[in-house]
Amino acid sequence: MKAVFLLIGYFFASIHFAEAQQPRKIARIGVLEARGPSDRPQVLAALREGLRDLGYIEGKNIVLEYRYAEGNNQRLPELAADLVRLKVDVIVASDSQPAVAARKTSTTIPIVMIGGRDPVEAGLAASLARPGANVTGLTTLAPELLAKRLELLKEAVPRISRVAVIIEASGGGRTAALIKEMEGPAQGLGIQLRALEVRNPNPAVEQAFRSMVGNRVEALVIGPMPALVPHMKRIIELSTKNHLPTMAANSPWVNGGALMSYGANTADSGRRAASYVDRILNGAKPGELPFEQPTKFELVINLTTAKQIGLTIPPNVLARADRVIK
Repeated sequence: MKAVFLLIGYFFASIHFAEAQQPRKIARIGVLEARGPSDRPQVLAALREGLRDLGYIEGKNIVLEYRYAEGNNQRLPELAADLVRLKVDVIVASDSQPAVAARKTSTTIPIVMIGGRDPVEAGLAASLARPGANVTGLTTLAPELLAKRLELLKEAVPRISRVAVIIEASGGGRTAALIKEMEGPAQGLGIQLRALEVRNPNPAVEQAFRSMVGNRVEALVIGPMPALVPHMKRIIELSTKNHLPTMAANSPWVNGGALMSYGANTADSGRRAASYVDRILNGAKPGELPFEQPTKFELVINLTTAKQIGLTIPPNVLARADRVIK
């Protein structure tokens, strides 16, 4: 009888050992980026760092599949379809446009947005608190940032009184509401706002700048408009050529040559996106994970651009910058 119990014990121990030797499934994460690999390296580096902190090691228990649209948003559906064919476990979308492309391609693969406009307005979620579908993550929706950008721009360039704001003509009521939210702070700063509408998919950038010059605009504010990303280079060239101090919503614009940006801290967004990926891989449903709004912000200033347009940034503004490009 003792031999029988020993045999049974050995049998179950063998099963346990065999199970322990079974390799864990390697999670495959698709990263869908509207820009190129060098445009926002800090975001993807923070995503990888956040995943490492949570125990995910590339090549060991996780694989990252990167797809870059290189500023050509028309490629996003094709790149999203490629990730779906790979049967990735989660798609991390750099902002709302890649998220929309991924959502149209798959309604079952969980999608984590790193940033972008209002996901409700974009048709990605029923509400921020309960998205309800397969998309969740982070949104850069923070109306108070509009006033802060104007305030910082005025501090950097005290002489300005006429500021253009590029808006999306197809943005509907939300776009008009955003401009309205800026009017009060603008008046308090002695600034006249001029809204310039651009239309997708081919915004008339040259025409917009001719209008600015004709109306003696002294500075430019660019909101978080994914539609303008493919035209970033030309917009920056024209703003520099016309000596227009330009305030953008995020740092890739400043990396590309715009004067300033104030918005969500992109590295923080990348790390927070990693926590969403972790929760989803551990069984959480994206539709039940609330969207989060930014909690950390960064001011970035390009001194090379300031010199090109003949501008001296006041020391008190430089002292507040989180990053200065020289």
